[in-house]
Amino acid sequence: MDGAIAQAPRVAVLTRPAGRNEALADRLRGAGWMPCILPALDIQPLAVAAADLPRPADYDLVVFVSGNAARFYLDQLARADGQAPWPAGVMAATVGPASAAGLRELPAFGANTTVLHPGDQAASHDSEALWEVLCGLPRLPARVLLVRGTQGRDWLGDRLQAHGVAVTRHAAYVRRPAQWNESAFAPLRRWAAQGVAATWLITSGEGADAVEEQLRGAGLADWWGRCGFVVTHPSLARRLPRHAPDMGPPAMVKICLPNDESIFQAFVAA
Repeated sequence: MDGAIAQAPRVAVLTRPAGRNEALADRLRGAGWMPCILPALDIQPLAVAAADLPRPADYDLVVFVSGNAARFYLDQLARADGQAPWPAGVMAATVGPASAAGLRELPAFGANTTVLHPGDQAASHDSEALWEVLCGLPRLPARVLLVRGTQGRDWLGDRLQAHGVAVTRHAAYVRRPAQWNESAFAPLRRWAAQGVAATWLITSGEGADAVEEQLRGAGLADWWGRCGFVVTHPSLARRLPRHAPDMGPPAMVKICLPNDESIFQAFVAA
């Protein structure tokens, strides 16, 4: 025997919605990590009557809180009115360059559509950063449509309204806690039994709550408290499990921007 001790696997649990984790998982696998894809939330489009659907032409700016918000809203428009180009003169906005790039790839958006967003070098990609971009305009838009899910932060809408902007909030989708089956729990139970502390990617408060509820129901709450975390906004650190004094060193928490490159770098630096 050469006395070598097998190194515990570095486990990355990726909890973004379905379809958003695969490229990151491939990169982490190439860097020696063992990725586990477990979406915390199921995202489903909402049906809306044509008469109740706000049209972009009635606004100066349409803010999409995510790529899903844009896709589901455009689907709603297509079902109500048929396929149509984005109205000229109506600006769009997102909270970051990744979602802005996805927006420009959608067929409805032409090359001349103005898409506002915080840049790559912004300190954060969130509502606060987008607010700074909007404050840089010659004047705030008078009418804003905010496209989101049924739940979410009201910070940007409230800030716009406080400055005299007429804001309409429209829910294009609903997020519900995903229901993991026993095959999903099996590797988590194995790692917990082996004392392997996984590193979890958490990208929303609702996702953090959904994960904790499922792990608590499966008897894995203590293990969850010993895991590490990569989060994409400072506020998410408050949604993570509180550390008990008798649990050893505090869990590692790294905060990064919500794009694949920043998330990958946060994991490999863990």
